[in-house]
Amino acid sequence: MFRVFSVIAILGFPAAAIADDLPIFDAHIHYSHDAVELVPPEEVAKILRDAGIRKAMVSSSDDDGTQKLKAAAPDIIVPALRPYRRRGELGTWMHDPTVIDYLNERLSAYDYEAIGEFHAFGDDIEAPVIQQMIGMARDRNLILHHHGDREALDLIFKTWPEARVLWAHSGFEGPDGIADALKTYPRLWADLAIRSGMASLGEVRPDWRALFTAYPDRFMLGTDTFAPERWYYVGSHAQTSRDWLADLPDDVARKIAYENAEAMIASK
Repeated sequence: MFRVFSVIAILGFPAAAIADDLPIFDAHIHYSHDAVELVPPEEVAKILRDAGIRKAMVSSSDDDGTQKLKAAAPDIIVPALRPYRRRGELGTWMHDPTVIDYLNERLSAYDYEAIGEFHAFGDDIEAPVIQQMIGMARDRNLILHHHGDREALDLIFKTWPEARVLWAHSGFEGPDGIADALKTYPRLWADLAIRSGMASLGEVRPDWRALFTAYPDRFMLGTDTFAPERWYYVGSHAQTSRDWLADLPDDVARKIAYENAEAMIASK
């Protein structure tokens, strides 16, 4: 920490200013049908710009929200396709063959960088609908944004060893479990959405600092606007993230803030 602040002082830039100016790639955003009704796309675009969000990977239930937001902010939005048409499908979609028709329809009409965020746990991955979905992602070389446990993650890579997978919420695993998964799968990244245990009062906890420095290229930020009211936390979440990132070496902070997500999107 002393070294980081020493370099900042030598260059003449206060640490707070660098933290405030750090651009962010938010890799876990939703703009679902209820949010569209309550927070118009133009207002959402302003929220993102005011928060300093340079890019945001957005998925929605249904996909119309993503397309409306992309039209309002094409320079920011990186579209991902969820397999859900309404919120109530979260626990049933993997057993509904009409999901494949929906995915095919949207993939034929629009461009995406990812499929997900999708929820699947344990041997859910072996369900025919999910196997077909993974095949569709493979055919188009799309990222899989997966919300689930380690067993499901293992089965995804068993199905498609070369997959690029973004593990939503880092699987809600602790640092040791995350480290083991990242060591096992070189093409796995982890988002930090809805994770608050990394830092306290702007100081990164020692176990998380060790994890971030061991795998500096594998983490990214996410707000997870899973409900309409979450859109009003985007700005404060971005600033809180900048505050604790300022406690990391500058190169690691930049990677987590935006460089890793950009690199994941660019990788093939």
